[in-house]
Amino acid sequence: MTFTIYPAIDLRDGQVVRLQYGDPDKQTTFSSDPVATAQQWLAEGATWLHVVNLDGAFDERGTANWSILPHLTALPVHVQFGGGIRTLADVERVLHAGVARVILGTAAIENPDLVSEAITRFGPDHIAVGIDARNGRVKTRGWLMDTAVTPTQLGQQMKALGVRTIIYTDISRDGVLTGVNAEATAQLAQATGLYVIASGGVAGLEDVQRCRAHSAQGIAGVIIGRALYDGKIKLRDALRQQPGLSDFAG
Repeated sequence: MTFTIYPAIDLRDGQVVRLQYGDPDKQTTFSSDPVATAQQWLAEGATWLHVVNLDGAFDERGTANWSILPHLTALPVHVQFGGGIRTLADVERVLHAGVARVILGTAAIENPDLVSEAITRFGPDHIAVGIDARNGRVKTRGWLMDTAVTPTQLGQQMKALGVRTIIYTDISRDGVLTGVNAEATAQLAQATGLYVIASGGVAGLEDVQRCRAHSAQGIAGVIIGRALYDGKIKLRDALRQQPGLSDFAG
């Protein structure tokens, strides 16, 4: 698997936003035109987009976000998409909209059979699991619900179901530019045997470099959000550091 950089587009009511620590009350809106935002990242060289339906994650309707999705997948880029995907019909709807990889988060805890069914029906290249944790425990429902499950426990369970790729978010670092937790991400990859995409806290190019340095230990990529929108990182600079960039990371 080739290390891949994913610019993030978090959608709330059709707008591009970033949250601090995943808190919906700590929201900054960056754009009312998600397609233009996506085109900006493509112009800088992106081959993948990480798109999150925050309305779905918070169990809100998210109609505006769903209407935007086909416009994003029509662009010459791969899209991985998550947020509120709770049923096999949801997975099918997302893939039918042109998404390359569907991210299952809350469903992985609440309905692991769905993960197994999705892997069987659509294949492991098209399904990833999002593992979002704070203080060593997985959180669900848009990070609002606590569980007693550790990231390693959930990762090992998902590996047994046929999952190959997970996205690991350290919630305590998300949206606040405090530095990515590359070491914990690499440890999770080693403990589970999964490819892990790092997420949360990327503040500068050094964070991207630290993640890439762990690629042999299973870090398959990194998601960059607020650092791009605040101008802390130029996407083209991060991609320029990356030899042999692949179109597919799963």
